[in-house]
Amino acid sequence: MKTSTLAFAAAVGTAFALGAVAAPSANAADNEKCYGVAKAGKNDCQTNTSSCAGTSKTDGQKDAWIYVPAGMCEKLVGGSTTPMKS
Repeated sequence: MKTSTLAFAAAVGTAFALGAVAAPSANAADNEKCYGVAKAGKNDCQTNTSSCAGTSKTDGQKDAWIYVPAGMCEKLVGGSTTPMKS
């Protein structure tokens, strides 16, 4: 397994284990789209190559996003608040 893949998995796993990644709240202003951190099939909405949630093909797909609490994305390895080219 690649070192970058291990680092990504460790960062996301730690965030979930510590409860840092919560479900989106009712107030959308408290959340932000975070690109490049979703597991395959766990994205929240469409990507450049698919039209629905849950259809990303690879872990960390650059154009797939999930909602995270505001400010969390910049703390995740590989996370970006803007779409990245694959």
